[in-house]
Amino acid sequence: MQEIIIDSEFKGLLPSLDAKTFGLLEENIMENGCRDPLVLWGDILIDGHNRYEICMKYDFPFTTVSREFGSRDAVVIWIIKTQISRRNLSPTRLSYYRGVHYRTEKKIRGSNNQYALESEKPQNEVFQNVTTARLAEEYNVSKNTIGRDARASEAVDAIGEISPEAKRMILDNEVKIDKKVLETLTSGPAEAIGELADSIENRTYVKSKVDSAAAPGESGSVGVISDASADGSAGASAGGPRLIDTARLKMSDDLKFYNDLRKRVVSSDAAELKKSLRAYIDSLEDLCKQI
Repeated sequence: MQEIIIDSEFKGLLPSLDAKTFGLLEENIMENGCRDPLVLWGDILIDGHNRYEICMKYDFPFTTVSREFGSRDAVVIWIIKTQISRRNLSPTRLSYYRGVHYRTEKKIRGSNNQYALESEKPQNEVFQNVTTARLAEEYNVSKNTIGRDARASEAVDAIGEISPEAKRMILDNEVKIDKKVLETLTSGPAEAIGELADSIENRTYVKSKVDSAAAPGESGSVGVISDASADGSAGASAGGPRLIDTARLKMSDDLKFYNDLRKRVVSSDAAELKKSLRAYIDSLEDLCKQI
């Protein structure tokens, strides 16, 4: 029998099945056998991890098919497209997949390999415009959404490097985090990522009662990160100096964000950008009145 390798990166891209769904799959295989072949890239399993686990548990036979890819990055994109085509995924998972897809395309284009279009090889504005527009059309979202997804997915992966369990909880919607928080997380202090990962895994993280303003056309915004202490306290009155420091850091980041936005005011997305900014300004004014 061929030795099959489980790659942690590839497996980590896959949604986990809840106990009920896994049990139904197990019953089906026990009654009918493993009818769908496992998909391999060389000796590495890239599709069929749950079926493989069940077959190995009961020593059931299975078949395999092989696919050829030029790189690991190409495999990542194939896995993402395969999962999106067959599952009803949560907005959080979809956002993550779009972000990883964009970041992986960026790696491929930067490597000047056979998968790179001539117009996309340089890491410059040409890549940003061509690839962002193509993925936005493919996923039926705005170009701004693709950029936000890329930043949020980078933060989720950074959390996963510290705590794979925390990453799983985010993607499986066991904890709800505002995507705006994830978008800015990697630009802040490195220790903030570790603190967040620990609070999620230890289940001391709590959701704020204040809803954030979702960006227009963005259905995946699902709650707010609360600056909570280990005993579960939260909010401006309980957060103390730590919450104030976080707010100061966020405002400092916003100044950089403001300067970046000024360079893009003449883009084709100006109307959408203006609408998003107005919603954000209104939410800040409401917050200021409550303080």
